[in-house]
Amino acid sequence: MTAQTENSPRHVAIIMDGNGRWAVRRGRPRTFGHHRGAERVREIVDVAPDLGIEVLTLFAFSTENWNRPGYEVKVLMSLFRRYIAREVDGLDAENVRVRFIGDRSILPKNLQNLIEMMEARTAENTRMTLQLALSYGSRAEMTDAMRYLAGEVEAGRLTSDDIDQDVISGAMMTAGLPDPDLVIRTSGEHRISNFLLWQSAYAEYAFIDECWPDFSADRLAEIVGAFGRRERRFGAVSAR
Repeated sequence: MTAQTENSPRHVAIIMDGNGRWAVRRGRPRTFGHHRGAERVREIVDVAPDLGIEVLTLFAFSTENWNRPGYEVKVLMSLFRRYIAREVDGLDAENVRVRFIGDRSILPKNLQNLIEMMEARTAENTRMTLQLALSYGSRAEMTDAMRYLAGEVEAGRLTSDDIDQDVISGAMMTAGLPDPDLVIRTSGEHRISNFLLWQSAYAEYAFIDECWPDFSADRLAEIVGAFGRRERRFGAVSAR
């Protein structure tokens, strides 16, 4: 496996796509793919800190995913509950902090309670931050941030001239974390699906053909290694 380098991305975000298609191609129900995808999360979380990753964000369930068939949504909610209950002790022992972003108010109440428990249990951990995007959509996030800042202006706590990029970033759900350096999407799709639009303005992207249940720790290490060879110019000209 590729070792950590000084050019390792601090923050890697992954759109975990293709669970359902992976299962259908094997003659299994889509929900079988979601179960296998949940198992894959553990391997990727375990290896990420060894690759120099300080923040790992996983896109688990989007605002648009609520439009999926009711049975599939019910299975996913059950999977999220089982994941938290099963993994909280291990992640805490491994010094991983867990935080969630997204509109948790529309999640089942028992899932909301588990989320709050997991965040509280791991709040002081420092080895890596695992950020799970659940019931998340970037346009909704930005709308909420703009509404919040407008309220601050109306209340006199801010002026319109105070609002710059740092203030906007501070109003986002990801406040306090570095922006993603690398965004990976599995399953061969080449789109970003309303994911971290503000935060990923200068991220590098990797679109790979494997569906999420086939995404391995070695594949992550390969992509992280390739990232280290890229020249990130942030709008400037090449230094080479």
